[in-house]
Formats: sequence, C-alpha cells, structure tokens
Amino acid sequence: MSAAVAGERGSGSAAGGTHAAAEVAEPVGGSGPRGAAGGVDELGHPGSAATGPGTATPVPILQPGVGAVPGDHYLRATPDTVLWGRLPCARDTAVLEIASGASVTFDTVSHEGILDDQGKDPVAYFAAHGVPREQVLDDAVEIAASVSRDVMADGPHVVVGPVHVRDAHPGDLLKITVETLVPRVPYGVISNRHGKGALVGELPRGEHNVSVFAAVAERSGILHGTLPLVEGGEPVVAFPLAPFLGTMGVAVAGPERPHSVPPGTHGGNIDINLLVEGTVLYLPVQVEGALAYVGDPHFAQGDGEVALTALEASLRATLRFEVIPAAAAHAAFGEVTGPLVRTPDFLVPTGMDPDLDAAMRACVRSSLALLHGRWGMDEHLGYAYLSAATDFDISQVVDIVSGVHARIREADFAGVPSAEPVALASVPLPEGGTA
Repeated sequence: MSAAVAGERGSGSAAGGTHAAAEVAEPVGGSGPRGAAGGVDELGHPGSAATGPGTATPVPILQPGVGAVPGDHYLRATPDTVLWGRLPCARDTAVLEIASGASVTFDTVSHEGILDDQGKDPVAYFAAHGVPREQVLDDAVEIAASVSRDVMADGPHVVVGPVHVRDAHPGDLLKITVETLVPRVPYGVISNRHGKGALVGELPRGEHNVSVFAAVAERSGILHGTLPLVEGGEPVVAFPLAPFLGTMGVAVAGPERPHSVPPGTHGGNIDINLLVEGTVLYLPVQVEGALAYVGDPHFAQGDGEVALTALEASLRATLRFEVIPAAAAHAAFGEVTGPLVRTPDFLVPTGMDPDLDAAMRACVRSSLALLHGRWGMDEHLGYAYLSAATDFDISQVVDIVSGVHARIREADFAGVPSAEPVALASVPLPEGGTA
C-alpha cells in the first residue's frame, strides 16, 4: 500500500495545466529515474522508494538531478543559486527567467544540520543520528562548505532564487500555486535555541541549544514524523506530515537584502502551514520581474511554531508562477498590501507585527478590507461576520515579527457575485531566452 501525507489543511487538487514535465535521469549506480518502476511513492507521486543497493527508506533520497522534475524549469540549490540568511532585493540578478504561467521545480535545502551550532558538517551531524552518507544531500554538504554567512548578522535560512517572472510590475500580484511538495529525505530536525522560541528564558534548559532528530516512518499507509517520550527512547510518538514551504517571497524595493527571519509585505518567512499542495499564495510585486524565491522547507508545523522551528527538512517543490495585473487584482480582492493565501475552502488574509496583539489587529483590518474589496461588505457587517464565523490563527510567534492569519470561508459568500483574479496569458520565452 502506498503511504500518503495526512493533515493537508488546504486539501484539494493542485492547479495543473498542460505544461510538459521535465525528467532528470538518475546517475548510474542509482535505482533509475523516479517513475520508471511504475506505481506511486508515499506521497502519491510516481516512482520507487528504493534509495540504493540494499537500502530502502519511507521516501526516496532525492539528490540533485535524481528523480522526476515535473516543472517546466528545474532550479537546483547551488552556491550560485542560493542566499544563506538574507533575502533578495531590487539589486539582485535573477538566476532564472520565466514567462507568466510557467512552473519551476526547486530543490530546497533545510538549514537544520548545516548550521554552526550543529558543526556545519551535515555528514557528521546526521551520521551521529544513524544516517548513512548516501542519505545526506550533496547540495546541503556543498552549501555548508562554500556559501558565506555572517552568523551574528544573518538568518539561518537557505533560499533558492531569485526567479524573474516576465511582465510582473510593481502593483501587480504574483500568484504562486503550490503544485507538488516531495520530501527529499526521510528525516528532519526540530530545534530550540537560546533567546528564541515562545518560552525565552525558560527553554532550553542548560547551557546548550537543543536540536531534536525526527525520523519519518509509515503508519497505516501515512507518513509520520516520530519522536520518543524520553531522550534515547523508542520513537513511539507519531504525527502526520503536512509539507509546506515556510518561505516564499518576492524581492523588496531598494538596495538592502532583508534578514531571512522576519516576514513582511514581501512574504518571506511567513510560516503559514496552510500552504500545502493545491494552495495559492498571492504577493504584492515590489520590483520589476517580482524576483521570487523559496526556502525554509518543512515536513510539519503546528500553528505558533513555539519551540522556534518546525520539523525542518528538505523538499523538492514545484510551483507555478502567474502575474495578476494590478487592475485584475483590485477587481478580485480590493487592495492587497501583504501576503494573501487561498485554499480550496478559504481566503486567508494576514497580519504581522513584532507585537502579537498588533499582528492580530492588522489581520482583522486586512480581513475587513478583503470582505469589502471582494464582496462589497459594509465594515460594521464585516466586523460582525468575522466575529461570528472566522477563525484567526497564530501563524508563528518566533520570527521577530509575529504572524496571524484569518480563515474566511468562501462558501459563506456563494450567493454573492465576485470576480476571479485573471492572470496574464502565458507567452513562451523568445528563441534564446533564459530557460
């Protein structure tokens, strides 16, 4: 029986399209291209879970260039395509140019296992937890060894990009559809570091930071993260995976690269766990071409992310990028000034501020603006509706800037006319364009 990912909060089929998929052959000595053996893996994606001679894991090991690449373009994580601890700004040069409507498959790399407090040597770090060398990602090893990062000034996250989306202009919305999220390894790490998390000054106890290794296992056909009850015990606690990217964003205007931790109007490290396969993120474009990027891959995260990190682990992510011109965006949603999530069931406006109470108020204001902009609802009636029918969830309280998101049920407005955000028609790149 094929295992699957549970807990898909934004469940529903991914927005597909008719774009041809690219296939990257597996190097000689591996188990063949994913899909060659037929069937599906534990996430419902084609391929075999074999990782090498005599070795089997709950998920295939997706080294760079190994396995299926369903996107129109493939962007690996290399020293030339990543930033470590900072996010792109207007002065950054794109590593890939695409047309509106194209999809990109990204190999993302988790920062856990490559940070300085873990030895900056993922082979040695994961070996201490019983992970053989062939199950440690080569791109993580290369990034740890060769990409510069100021430990005191920069954040921890590895972001891939930026990607220039043609015809994206300031004032437009960039629509990012999450098509597939495939684990690259069968393990992850959850960390609590001094001075960070919800219980600063209480946890972690003792002198050192705490990083907890969590192996992935199949339980009744579903992939789960596992933990013991006591240090060194058997992993008897199991929670279902719901992979998503903690970081998706667009470049900020101006010449300064932002720190990778605090989220903002550009998106970035928003850590909204609704953004599973089949969901959409809208971001206000701030620079020509949007200069989009992704990173901070998660296997699972609770709202709040209280310890500091989620179950951090590398993903192969396929996303589709579409430009919604400013006029079409305004007709559909009114004025959108920050990240807006859409699931099959909910529209999800956001609010952010270093103060959690202020983030809550900002989210309420964004929700009122959305109710009026999309459905023409009077402010006092919208306020009443939010109070009676909408859940406001804490995205996270650990990223310097706290986040709150609201879940507005679209079915409640089924009888109200509304416009859909119409994207630019997809136009192929000219001969000789960047692929």
